[in-house]
Amino acid sequence: MKRDVAIVGAGYVGLPLSQTFARAGRTVVLVDVDADRVAQLNEGKSYIEDVASDGFAQLVESGAISATTDYDELREADAILIALPTPLSRQREPDLTILLAATTEISKRLRKGHLVVLESTTYPGTTREKLQPILEEGSGLEAGPDFHLAFSPERVDPGNRHWTTKSVTKVVGGIDVASAEAAAALYRSAIDTVHLVSSPEAAELTKLLENIFRSVNIALVNELAQLCDRMEIDVWEVVEAAATKPFGFMSFQPGPGLGGHCIPIDPFYLTWKAREYGFYTEFIELAGKVNESMPYYCRSLVSQALNHSRQRSLSGSRILVLGVAYKPDIADMRESPAVKLIHLLKNAGSDVSYHDPYISEFEENGVEMRSVPLDPGAYDCVVIVTDHESVDYEQLVDDAQLVVDLRNATGRSGKHSEKVWRL
Repeated sequence: MKRDVAIVGAGYVGLPLSQTFARAGRTVVLVDVDADRVAQLNEGKSYIEDVASDGFAQLVESGAISATTDYDELREADAILIALPTPLSRQREPDLTILLAATTEISKRLRKGHLVVLESTTYPGTTREKLQPILEEGSGLEAGPDFHLAFSPERVDPGNRHWTTKSVTKVVGGIDVASAEAAAALYRSAIDTVHLVSSPEAAELTKLLENIFRSVNIALVNELAQLCDRMEIDVWEVVEAAATKPFGFMSFQPGPGLGGHCIPIDPFYLTWKAREYGFYTEFIELAGKVNESMPYYCRSLVSQALNHSRQRSLSGSRILVLGVAYKPDIADMRESPAVKLIHLLKNAGSDVSYHDPYISEFEENGVEMRSVPLDPGAYDCVVIVTDHESVDYEQLVDDAQLVVDLRNATGRSGKHSEKVWRL
């Protein structure tokens, strides 16, 4: 069946993107290797929070969106967008296995006039150095004269109702002017604003810069939080006060570590690539080191709170972790620092449970748990890791024996208690 757009990868990026194009009047086919996921999509059921099932079902019923496991569907699409995972290996090096395997499949279906755009986050040079040779060799076509090739980084912020796929500016860089213009024209048909850059490499680095900026600034305030603890200064008060300056300062808040699909991972793409040029990104790597150490610091804070407030050690203490999603009010656990903290507390001998209104159960890195009812008084300590808005934190403090607040959730009400230890 003829389709305007094919999207390879029906996850957190691909699904909202398909909805955005469909709502703009484009016909879309989603290609995914997960047959169960494809069946669910064709029934009009969304598994992504940012895509409501009722609205998605209407687009499926109208024929605007369909899903398949068959790569042959790509032949009839005018444009092929790639939105697949690009994780890191255990050695913190880019793992492009999934992306390159899919690119090989795409190359077998490529025809003259096709537009191919990579949206997956990766290091500068991936589009031109990795995808282009595979696409050309598999198809017998030449990028530029025969088909267009570009990179346009995804900028998805799960749970953000204000800034969506449609409203966030789309950065586009093509291997040549015609490729850039073809990709820009496609995105302009569905997305409010498109910003062209000179090359795929510039677009690839743009996405990394965005998340490295956040990583470095979060590391700065995380380090400051540890210093403030020794100096007996409230870091939250300091950050709030600094944020009153209307210029030259952007507010970042400390926490138990980085989570999500971008910030904990993306900086390492650049540090890896930089070594190819004999350049060492020490500033970026230092930020990563600080952020990765935060769960260890937070474990120590819990230990200190138990020892001083309740004359207990971590070993044998009943601890409730409140929130395991990587940020508030979503059911997304990717790279959540809560998992690391739970692991550390368990290793110290604590009896750990968790409560999260969005995540009923999880299995990550050898940790398998189910959410328990919120009963703060039944535990020696409640540790606030994710500050979901649905929780009544004033009541929590009243009911709990001890609270370690890693997100300043209890401080926002203005109610202070000797029960509460804050980061």
